[in-house]
Amino acid sequence: MSKKLLMTFLPTVLLATAFTAGAQQSAKIPRIGYLAATFASTNPARIEAFRQGLRELGYVDGKNIIIEWRFADGKADRLPALAADLVRLRVDVIVSGGSTATRPAKNATSTIPIVMAQDNDPIANRFVASLARPGGNITGLATLRSEVSGKRLELLKEIVPKLSRVAVLGSSTNPGNAESLKEVELAAAALGVQIHNVDIKGSRELESGFEQATTGRADAALVLAGPVFNVRRSQVVELATKNRLRAMYDRRDFPEFGGLMSYGASVVELDRRAAAYVDKIIKGAKPAELPVEQPMKFEFVVNLKAAKQIGLTIPPQVLARADRVIR
Repeated sequence: MSKKLLMTFLPTVLLATAFTAGAQQSAKIPRIGYLAATFASTNPARIEAFRQGLRELGYVDGKNIIIEWRFADGKADRLPALAADLVRLRVDVIVSGGSTATRPAKNATSTIPIVMAQDNDPIANRFVASLARPGGNITGLATLRSEVSGKRLELLKEIVPKLSRVAVLGSSTNPGNAESLKEVELAAAALGVQIHNVDIKGSRELESGFEQATTGRADAALVLAGPVFNVRRSQVVELATKNRLRAMYDRRDFPEFGGLMSYGASVVELDRRAAAYVDKIIKGAKPAELPVEQPMKFEFVVNLKAAKQIGLTIPPQVLARADRVIR
């Protein structure tokens, strides 16, 4: 190549090289915020499930994606500040660990996409307009907790054939409580079981609530979904054991903390599926147009240690149907 020709093309080559290098340097690594009301140490399975879901889609934290973890450590009043912090960091997506975290995230931003890892009733909570077309900056996964509340009572009846009176512990301040209670009442009528509704609006009412269940001569307790119970899982389980109540919960966390049993959507699977929403949003999908997904996997967990503590024998035919048995 002649010197003249080289001098003609050299600036073009250098410019193209510089442009390519600049483009590579400016390539943005997606930043994801994960917001939860609980302690990081109490949810290792959920955290790993979310990481696994991302890995299955080709994302590795610290390499081609960055996750900003924010946990309120059981102090819900910390969530607004944590949500605001994620907004200041200009994360691309906020993943909320439950309705307790979704609310402050929603209040903090109307533009950053929010993915609900789980919510018992996103319509009643006014997070989405409908499951098919959310319509705003929030989408994600629902748990169908209200719909399966009746199934939990049926399982209790199988385990305690002579069951006649059940205390239903819930919080009227939780939007999904009324629908869950309605499903329980329908199942109770069919099973010939009386329901004693115990309204627990805050953590300070937990102890008195369980005392009401005992003084009301309840044979068992059905604990509905709600932030007040989720954040105070250890205390709830201790109170149920102390009052020798055969308690049924809505999620596996409770028997893992020493509770008797649970039936509901697999929250671990929901966290794994939340990663798929993150992927779609990073690639340009709009939350308003991503339908809210309903659970496909439900799990029945039984803690035999807890059963032994209260002198309860789980019938073999029921135990055989358990997805997990804690011995």
